Amino acid sequence: MSETEVRITGGCQCGAVRYALHAEPTDPHICHCRMCQKAFGSFFAPLVGVPLDAFELTRGTLAVFRSSDPTERGFCRDCGTPLTFRYVDKPRISVSIGSLDAPEAIPPAHQYGVEGRLSWIGSLASLPGETSTEEDAPEAAARIAATNHQHPDHDTGAWPEAGR
Repeated sequence: MSETEVRITGGCQCGAVRYALHAEPTDPHICHCRMCQKAFGSFFAPLVGVPLDAFELTRGTLAVFRSSDPTERGFCRDCGTPLTFRYVDKPRISVSIGSLDAPEAIPPAHQYGVEGRLSWIGSLASLPGETSTEEDAPEAAARIAATNHQHPDHDTGAWPEAGR
């Protein structure tokens, strides 16, 4: 890999599947269609894509679900993390922005499937918020950290086996 080559990494929650993008991702967006809502178990799917030949699996194998004849969705067979979306006849693949090691770096710039957008999505930012356990209950956070099976947001060369 040259010094100017792009390498953006990501993977699933448990670390069984890791990937690298070797091109700047484009078209960061969220999709509100009902199929994406169900695939992500969420209000929308945040995705960003690269040419298929710029996507590399660096660990594990994607499980694939053909959600319609023209599309397939890749996920981790072990932990269920949604990882990819692809039109099977196109030379492009999208990854879930949340599965990137640095998702903050790629904000969505567009929305698709707006006919499926839930009516209350616009009000989410105005909901009351709280900090997480780490700040409010450090003892509870320490107990969770001691039994955490989530892979860190970087390549480690290892797949955590604890708890398996």
